[in-house]
Amino acid sequence: MTRTRTDVPSGLRDLAARHALLPLRIFLGVTFVYAGLDKLTDSAFLSATGDGSIGDMMRGVRDTSAIPAMVDMALEAPVGFAVALAIGELLVGLGVLAGLLTRIAAVGGALISLSLWLTVSWAVTPYYYGNDLPYMFCWVPLILAGAPYWSLDALIRRRRRATT
Repeated sequence: MTRTRTDVPSGLRDLAARHALLPLRIFLGVTFVYAGLDKLTDSAFLSATGDGSIGDMMRGVRDTSAIPAMVDMALEAPVGFAVALAIGELLVGLGVLAGLLTRIAAVGGALISLSLWLTVSWAVTPYYYGNDLPYMFCWVPLILAGAPYWSLDALIRRRRRATT
């Protein structure tokens, strides 16, 4: 016997629809927390020069990036830029995982991904081999919908409604 869409209980369908963004939140949150911690704990990355350093990486992509001026700004203080990037990734990841200010965190994640695409992975060909552009678009559903369930945002909304 073949099951049709109408065979699935509507309650289960509704539950799945309500929680559809949860896997995306978890994936992006864990990935950005990991990326931030990885950068903050990598002494080679947090250097202006040397193998694996942010400085060498930025100098290597400068001439192939879409916006060389953006890379030049990062190269003015490469270690400070690396720390800011890592802390930004960490805060975005934690915000999305906790569901706190989720839309704002998602905008931050999209902007980080966009800036990395325009600089570091711009020259990757074909474009779909680079991961920063798909990451940028993965943030869009969270920008639009936020975290309506299993989130601090939802808890805060419920408490505000209860007090009014």
